Amino acid sequence: MNISGIYFITDRTYCDLPIVEMVSVVLDAGIRIVQYRDKDRSRSEIYDQAARLRELTLRFGATLIINDHADIARAVDADGLHLGQDDLPLKEARRVVGDMIIGISTHTPAEARTAASEGADYIGFGPIFHTTTKDAGSPQGLDNLRLITQNVCVPVVAIGGISLGTAEEVFASGAASIAVATGICKGDIKKNARQFASLIK
Repeated sequence: MNISGIYFITDRTYCDLPIVEMVSVVLDAGIRIVQYRDKDRSRSEIYDQAARLRELTLRFGATLIINDHADIARAVDADGLHLGQDDLPLKEARRVVGDMIIGISTHTPAEARTAASEGADYIGFGPIFHTTTKDAGSPQGLDNLRLITQNVCVPVVAIGGISLGTAEEVFASGAASIAVATGICKGDIKKNARQFASLIK
């Protein structure tokens, strides 16, 4: 499965659209990787939303990644699972989801190297710049991003505070993909999504 381009992460902080409508707008704009992340709903609600997103992403030929929930990712036949440092260990998650893509969030070069060596299919690395989306520690910067991309053999998804103005230099630093939540969801989501999608056309 190709993990490259713009990697959209659902975020309801700045956008009051229902999740399915939010993702539909992003897919219409041309973005083809979606991570469904929801820290507020019940597991049954997350399952229901994930199942609807699976139908939607299949229609667009897009990749669907489920955040945190290995069992839900498997139940809806998602393309992948994304785990944080405090989630289910990669080895155990692999037993649940089989050969599904598994990505791991990393916040230091050491974590990135460990995740890659333990079998992650891709790593998320950041925050590259300051971000208000979540508390992921101090910005790692482009120098650390270049260090990671040159020393791991899996795709690196850069995340954290990336804007239209900084996206080009992030790609130039070796990132296979850039993850965007606030940059798309804050303001005019349709316009923002089209502008980010245009970066890879």
